Amino acid sequence: MGGKRKKSDIEGGESSLASKDNGDESRNNKKTKMEVLPSMIKNKEKRSAVHAKLKHQKKLEKRKKLKAREAAEKKALELGEELPEKPVPRTIENTREADETVCKPDDEELFAGNDADEFSSVLSRQQTPKILITTSRFNSTRGPAFISELLSVIPNAHYYKRGTYDLKKIVEYAKKKEFTSIIVVHTNRREPDALLIIGVPDGPTAYFKLSNLVLRKDIKNHGTPTSHMPELVLNNFTTRLGHRIGRLIQSLFPQDPEFRGRRVVTFHNQRDFIFFRHHRYIFESKESKKTDSKGKKAKDENAPERKIIARLQECGPRFTLKLRSLQHGTFDTKGGEYEWVHKPEMDTSRRRFFL
Repeated sequence: MGGKRKKSDIEGGESSLASKDNGDESRNNKKTKMEVLPSMIKNKEKRSAVHAKLKHQKKLEKRKKLKAREAAEKKALELGEELPEKPVPRTIENTREADETVCKPDDEELFAGNDADEFSSVLSRQQTPKILITTSRFNSTRGPAFISELLSVIPNAHYYKRGTYDLKKIVEYAKKKEFTSIIVVHTNRREPDALLIIGVPDGPTAYFKLSNLVLRKDIKNHGTPTSHMPELVLNNFTTRLGHRIGRLIQSLFPQDPEFRGRRVVTFHNQRDFIFFRHHRYIFESKESKKTDSKGKKAKDENAPERKIIARLQECGPRFTLKLRSLQHGTFDTKGGEYEWVHKPEMDTSRRRFFL
């Protein structure tokens, strides 16, 4: 009953206890190494406290890195060395998914196709653009105001009431009257919500969703545009589809801008949203007191310097477009062939862009 234990049994027991202690220590180390994320905490007050703490730590780390970079730049300036490279911020645009359809400057096939597409006659100045603007059958209160501002933006544009005419008949009429494009302003719940741009006579037909519309009267300190031909600026239409949409938009405007009018119309593509802006340049002369090389005021204070400063004044309207479909030829809902259609299953990643 009360026999003595063997030495081997005692050693085995001690080793098992030691292994258990080591296992407990390793588990504790793993627990300490695991980061406690706010999403893992069920208590709302504790979760918000942990989130605030993590946010504060990130802010401190960011400030340390900024101070270290400023110190390195200051040291490089003192020693006359090259400044360290500035870190490139990580954005959705510069981390976009690789796309085979992105246009390259040495793409001969792309530039050869430009001479034979539907917009070549307008963009090569063989034909002056002539635009027909109409509405959907059920017009709204803000629709006419938006159309009147479109007429002031696009030169040689003409408005026709829709009435009860089908869109196919309007396309036939536009072909007879030698219009180059048709713009249909669609409205829903008393608000313009879509644009349909049809190239005449051979297409294509682009359907855009319209949002964030701000009319000229609602823009603070807005300017009144003149009748000069505007300068057109297109940004970030990099893919083949974007190149085609860019040429469609470009065909709406004359290709001989009058720079004296100082009017600029901009279509800026960012993450497949096309932002429209209408500005005019303003040159102002401002007086400033003369200073010498040391930064002190000059003796001749009665003769101030005059500097010419350029600034932009927005003329309006302001809106955003999102491409939904691009169809071959003119408008045809039944037998039309689509070049590109946006579908919900295409939005698999935030870093995937089509324009």
